Amino acid sequence: MKLGQAFDPRNNALNAFRLALATSVILWHSFEVTGRTVSPVAVRQLLSEVGVDGFFAISGFLITASWLSHPRVRDYLVARAVRILPGLYVCLVVTAFVIAPIGVGIQGGSAAKLLLSAGPIKYIVKNSAVLYLQPGVGGTPHGVPVVGRWNASLWSLEYELMCYLAVAGLGVIGLAHRRWVSPAALALAVFAATLIPFPPESMRQTIVRCAMMFAAGALLYHFQDLIPARWSLVAVSVTIVAASSLLPDYRVVAAVPLAYAVVVSGALIHNKRLRLRTDLSYGVYIYGWPIQQLLAICGLVSLNPSVFFLLATIATLPLAALSWFLVEKRAMSLKSRLKRKWSAPVLRETGGDRDATAVGFFADRPTPQVPDTA
Repeated sequence: MKLGQAFDPRNNALNAFRLALATSVILWHSFEVTGRTVSPVAVRQLLSEVGVDGFFAISGFLITASWLSHPRVRDYLVARAVRILPGLYVCLVVTAFVIAPIGVGIQGGSAAKLLLSAGPIKYIVKNSAVLYLQPGVGGTPHGVPVVGRWNASLWSLEYELMCYLAVAGLGVIGLAHRRWVSPAALALAVFAATLIPFPPESMRQTIVRCAMMFAAGALLYHFQDLIPARWSLVAVSVTIVAASSLLPDYRVVAAVPLAYAVVVSGALIHNKRLRLRTDLSYGVYIYGWPIQQLLAICGLVSLNPSVFFLLATIATLPLAALSWFLVEKRAMSLKSRLKRKWSAPVLRETGGDRDATAVGFFADRPTPQVPDTA
């Protein structure tokens, strides 16, 4: 069976995989937030990076599918914006006006003083363009292993946005549908990775890292009619990822194997219990770090990181659920209404004769089980 045959947008486990990847980010941050280190280096590299890398691989697969299925710049950009921005903006507000003041109060400071200062507003405004420019809120948090950062997870959103814009740019100039583009982009990113010293991590390295994983996911979509979907190959891919962790940058060898492992596994699993109708992964990702910082302020840094991880995950899930049901899901409903509105002139021009693509995009039916963004 080929990947294109195995992947059903309405019956797969990618939402479950994205949630697992988001949770793995909380696991890694549990060591950082509690001031612990992880050894050996190979374990640290996989633990700290596979979660976000897996996100970018799935995103590359789904975002490429989204553009190639519906190559309309306005629709594409609006879809990306309503999926990412509403949840982000609410998270910024909650962090600035709820979580940070609670943290100050727990430490015996004046929450009212923080709320009446310019700190919360600056935090929201400076981070509202997706760029992570203001890590702290009025000098908080302090007295914890990681000071001055309320949400270090937000760093990846600007690179995700870069990938989205790159797909749109390629689409506008007529290259997005060319099969050679994704392997060429991947090869270029891998080559660049071999030229940039690693570590320490720099912005150039981060751009190359995200480009590698996004391009690997896009490659899987472009060649889905040729790529076999087999559990045996998933096992081989996982082995390659584990073995390549001994390299300074495991992605140079394992970008495609990691992308294959997460995407193909998600496509092959058709278990109803793993076909999640809700996508809590984004909420878990953006609320995980603030909750962990709050737990650190509460004095829980002495706990074993695995115990800290469990508590942080349990505390984060309710916020992620609220984010999905009250913010993200409603924003996606708005997107669907806009699509139907914009489709009306097209249908009138064609006499109401919808082609296969139009039906898939504009028909009044439930959104596919897997959101097309990370």
